[in-house]
Amino acid sequence: MGRISKMGNPVLRSLLVVGASAVIQHARRGAKVSAWLTELLRRRSYKVAAIALANKMARIVWALLVRGGQFHSTANEAMAA
Repeated sequence: MGRISKMGNPVLRSLLVVGASAVIQHARRGAKVSAWLTELLRRRSYKVAAIALANKMARIVWALLVRGGQFHSTANEAMAA
C-alpha cells in the first residue's frame, strides 16, 4: 500500500483522511477496531496511520464502485455474534 497521491479531487482526499482520523480517535478511546489498524497504530505515528487507513478506505470504495455490491465488514460481523 502506498500513499494517497495529490492527483484527483482534493475534497474527497481530505474527507477520507478526516474519516480515517475519526476511526483512529475511536480506537484510542477503546473502541474495537481491526487487528490491522491496532498493529499499525502500535508501529506508526497517528498521521501516518490516518493516511494508511484513508488509502485502504479509498481502495475499498473504488472496488465497490467498479464491481458493485455491498461492503460487509468482518469486524461488524464479529461484534454481532
